[in-house]
Amino acid sequence: MPTLTRVSTTDMEVTSIRLERSLKEKLKSLAGDRGYQALIRDILWQYVEQSSAEGHAQIQPNDICASFGAVAERDQVCALTGHPISAHAPMRLGLTAQGRLVPLSVE
Repeated sequence: MPTLTRVSTTDMEVTSIRLERSLKEKLKSLAGDRGYQALIRDILWQYVEQSSAEGHAQIQPNDICASFGAVAERDQVCALTGHPISAHAPMRLGLTAQGRLVPLSVE
């Protein structure tokens, strides 16, 4: 997962968070040279983007590695176009390079 440069550290606010020691050690191990705080910021930004409407605009066609047919179990929004996909309608699921499955319209 690449580090996303959003703002300089001088524009950031200090926030205190309590983490289990084992979680912190695992995050440090996963982060490698870039540091676990940068990893936590990336994870939080991904969560915000996936949970908000603007997250749909972040997916580009070349981000999709594979896709397969599916049927929507509930209303969805196409990750590429932002078009609605109705419940019980045919759709595709796209696999991104980051390992996420995203809804895709069949058009």
